[in-house]
This record gives sequence, C-alpha cells and structure tokens, in this order.
Amino acid sequence: MERPGDAHAIQETTVAKTLAMVTIGQAPRTDMVPEIVAWLRQPVRIEEFGSLDGLTAKAVAGLAPRTGEHRLVTRLTDGSEAIVGKMQTHERLQKLFTRLDGQGYDLIVLLCTGHFPAFQVRTPFLEAQLAVDNMVQALTYGQQTLGVLVPNKLQIAEFHGIEGKPVKAACVSPYSGGAFAEAGRSLAATDLIVMHCMGYTEAMRQAVKEGSGRPVLLARRLLAAAIDLRLED
Repeated sequence: MERPGDAHAIQETTVAKTLAMVTIGQAPRTDMVPEIVAWLRQPVRIEEFGSLDGLTAKAVAGLAPRTGEHRLVTRLTDGSEAIVGKMQTHERLQKLFTRLDGQGYDLIVLLCTGHFPAFQVRTPFLEAQLAVDNMVQALTYGQQTLGVLVPNKLQIAEFHGIEGKPVKAACVSPYSGGAFAEAGRSLAATDLIVMHCMGYTEAMRQAVKEGSGRPVLLARRLLAAAIDLRLED
C-alpha cells in the first residue's frame, strides 16, 4: 500500500519555460526551431520573431550589405534566401530585443552565429555565436586545423575565426540545395568540421560527415545544449 511519503508516490511537475526565439530573417523558422526543440530535454513554450518580419521583398533587398559591410545569410518565410548587411541587422535586432524585454520571457535566444557587437538586453539572453564558438573551442582542444562551413563564398574572408584555431573554410548554402558531401570532401584534410550557420540541418551534417570522413559539429545542436544548460533551475 502506498503511503504519502513513498518516493514513488511523489509526482514532480515541470513548468515549461517560455522562450523568445529570434531569427535574423523572418519567423517562423519551420526549418530550424522544431529540430532544436526536439533536442531539448525539458518542456518549453516557443514564440518566434524575426528582424525582417513584415517586410516586403523590396524592403529586404534594401538591407543588402553596403560597401565594406559584412554579410549575413538568412531565410524568408517563403523559403528563399536573403543576404543582409550585418550592422543594419544589428540595429534591427536591438530594436526587437528592446521590445521583447520586460515581456516575461524566461530566455531570449538569438538564432544566428554571426559575430555582433554587444546587445543591450535585460532578459536572460543566449547568443548562438558565443555559445557555438566557445563550445567549439572546448571540443577541439589539441586539434590542429578546424574546418568551417559557411553559407556564402564572400563569408570565407569575412569569417571572424575561432580563437587559437587555424581555419580552413568552405561554403555551401543551406537554402539552395547545395552539394554537402562535396563540401565535406573539400574539408577532409582538417581535424574537425563545424557547420557555422544555424540554417544547417542534421541531415546536412550527415552528408558533410560522409563526404569528409571527419567529425562534424552542427551549430544548432550546440545551441540546443546551451539552451538546456541555461534553463536549468
């Protein structure tokens, strides 16, 4: 007979945390957020926002990188690829974070691995670039050459680097049916590969792994682990 004090008679209820997931493109990111959520170990409620939400194609085109401005590659709700300027995106993101602050989210997550100047956010905040780069640095201790996959050819020269790691980079877009096995083969001489864009999927990672024969880290998988750790009570 069970008694109230029996361990197996006690049921714990886990309250789902509410996350604001922010893309530099347009929300919802049906190609990304469900896969991230599937990797989480605890229940969450998700609300999605994008820095390009509500913009027409003409307005998005107007945010193309200016002379000397680094570029970011993202996805629109129709599934098409968009290339936008980094500093313009930073300005739009900061306005969005200011709006989301104070709305009761347990965590705001920026779904972009681009390197940005610091944001001003009062709500608990997780930036994919910082989470991914620091985890990559820890997971590649003792490795000599890091392979990096980015979406756009011009981003190879713009890549901010991983501290202390010689990098060999290649490009393939997650939004245009790129040849991932071929991209993997181009990085086969590296010790480990990181797919440095949140748009890359697990299926794409498997293709790169098969093509390269090397261990491959996926940005969104690393971010999912960071979200879990950040939400621990």
